Amino acid sequence: MLIIMNSDATEAQCAEVERVIASLGHESLPVAGASRTAICVVGNDGKVPRGVFAHLPGIKEIVQVTRPYKMVSREVRPDDTVIEVGDVAIGGDEPVILAGPCSVETEATTLEIARQAREAGARLFRAGAYKPRTSPYAFQGLGEEGLHTLAKVREEVGLPVVSEVVDTESLPLMLEHVDVLQVGARNMANYQLLKRLGKVDRPILLKRGLSATFDEWLMAAEYLLANGNEKVILCERGIRTFSQHARNTLDLNVVPLVRRLSHLPIIVDPSHGVGETSRVRPMSRAALAAGAQGLLLEAHVDPSRAYSDGQQTIPIETLAGIVRDAQHLQGLEQLE
Repeated sequence: MLIIMNSDATEAQCAEVERVIASLGHESLPVAGASRTAICVVGNDGKVPRGVFAHLPGIKEIVQVTRPYKMVSREVRPDDTVIEVGDVAIGGDEPVILAGPCSVETEATTLEIARQAREAGARLFRAGAYKPRTSPYAFQGLGEEGLHTLAKVREEVGLPVVSEVVDTESLPLMLEHVDVLQVGARNMANYQLLKRLGKVDRPILLKRGLSATFDEWLMAAEYLLANGNEKVILCERGIRTFSQHARNTLDLNVVPLVRRLSHLPIIVDPSHGVGETSRVRPMSRAALAAGAQGLLLEAHVDPSRAYSDGQQTIPIETLAGIVRDAQHLQGLEQLE
């Protein structure tokens, strides 16, 4: 349930609504909006009786929220959420390109990739300091050393950095060096981690789980918002199906669906979605045409030397081409 207050409702009237919600055994979450003040009822399994609020002053409207994800839903917040990272707006009018290697590499190589990625048009730099891998023998990332390299990228190249958080233990160190915390597909359902990330003041890039349904994915985002962090970016990265022709099945159906049902920005990771360099640019175009508000791309100055995921990493020239594609598509939208 969503209780919409009058624009001139007093703090005392809002507090009384929250008191009544608490008396029913539920929790209340205020929802900020450009044109309204609203209070969302959470923690209820079924419908909340409307009658208990009928006599309360200051209420304009009571709306039943039909989605299991409430704070994430447009029913609760109709306006788009725009997340600012430095001077970059994710979810705004222009699609944002986030690019870099799968893993942080040597300092010299990582800085060179970052410089060339920025020249090609990337607005944020992505690279993993910690790498959760299927095989325990595969490269696991440089850890703290990698975080210090990312800090140099931010300082010397001027790009905000995105990196994956894998556990709560390394979170304090990551908060010192990383601008956007990525929750990988394997951790989408790590609810203890999500609860902890809900309490930090840092944007969270939430990837869809390996085989997560649409509702499961948005409910994971709900964990973050319900715990206080409203700076959430959704990322479609492909799901595991019976198909053998690609690393994953890139589900671009969810892009317009997210845009319709949720106020959160959505970006697409075509690198993991297809797993093959030659298909990354075509699927980037498709993602942007479907309404994606950004792309997360694995890019390198020499993909053959990448520490990990070289088979799906694009060269800087292809990254520059994708940036041009995004600008062209943006121009076509403005002509409509």
